[in-house]
Amino acid sequence: MDFELPGEIKLLKEIAQRFVDEELIPKENEYRPEGEEGMPEEILKPLQKKAKDLGLWLLEVPEEYGGAGLELLPRCVITEELARTVLLPFRENEIFGPNVRAVLFHCNEEQKERFLYPVIRGEKRICFAQTEPDAGSDPGAMRTSATPDGQDYIISGTKRFITGAGRADFAQVLAVTDPEKGARGGISCFMVDLKSPGVSLERQWPTMMGDAPWEIVFDKVRVPATNLIGELGEGFSLGQKWITEGRIRTQGARPLGIAQRSLNMMMEYSEHRETFGKALSERQAIQFMVADSAMELHAARLMVYECAWRHDRGEDVRDLSYMVKITCTEMASRVVDRSIQVHGGVGLTTDLPLEWWYRQLRSLRITEGATEVLRWRLARNIMRGRRGRS
Repeated sequence: MDFELPGEIKLLKEIAQRFVDEELIPKENEYRPEGEEGMPEEILKPLQKKAKDLGLWLLEVPEEYGGAGLELLPRCVITEELARTVLLPFRENEIFGPNVRAVLFHCNEEQKERFLYPVIRGEKRICFAQTEPDAGSDPGAMRTSATPDGQDYIISGTKRFITGAGRADFAQVLAVTDPEKGARGGISCFMVDLKSPGVSLERQWPTMMGDAPWEIVFDKVRVPATNLIGELGEGFSLGQKWITEGRIRTQGARPLGIAQRSLNMMMEYSEHRETFGKALSERQAIQFMVADSAMELHAARLMVYECAWRHDRGEDVRDLSYMVKITCTEMASRVVDRSIQVHGGVGLTTDLPLEWWYRQLRSLRITEGATEVLRWRLARNIMRGRRGRS
């Protein structure tokens, strides 16, 4: 068992680290992506050019489509570095190229021409529409339906908290095609043109994270059957592949980067701030905060790297991905909270990135599977496995 990152991943980590330290963190006082779906083009384009020059481009896109074709572990390592800055929008980050949802790689050849390649080239944008007002983390309660009608499907329903919908050309919509089969086999994925008759972006939902995802209503929207991605009834499993990767990278590796910089800030400030004749770093209460943060961060990082490594080997990592999201989001929340406490009043100000991260991490404990739901699923699966061995 080798706990060392391979040399090529270490090199990518160093390149990403320099990019963040030299190009992004110095600009944090100039721009904060509060309330925006994406970074303004005049700021984004020069940064993208530098990223391209460094080879940090289309990291998750397979080589056959012109991307870097990186596996999940190196992408997690890069995400961890990228998370150390607050310069980028928390959700719709295009610094290393367009967001190409993994579901698109399941397109057939004709669909790739219409959907995949235009997204890779940056000509089109897409969003992923699964969450509903009354379903939340329970896909079995999904109500958006897709009913066959000749060569088309008629889609009706409401999706809520859809990130990037305001800038998207198409939505990957999960809809019920067979109510009797439930989430496993009864949900399909369709590409829906957001300019189609019957589609309306009803409202945005401003959140504490600084973003404002959309509510989309589909009122008897006619969608060609040729817009079905994958097989009929395969939509939930396709979505889960993308969401599982997201739990490892977005809710796992990202909190690592946030926690690391927060810890570094905590230590640096405590060494220079004096109270009652002593530096804070000499106070046992502060030392315990640093020690606890370092231990929890180290354990969480090992969990993320192992999970990503197993994913890249083709193993089923659903349960481990639940552990990753729960552990990392809660760990980073504690580390940021401690860093705010150490910084005192200045830690509450917008001059520092701590309050921004505090809000973001609070959201990650709910989005894409609330931690309570994941704990329930994890316990259920573990107990089923134990009964199976008895």
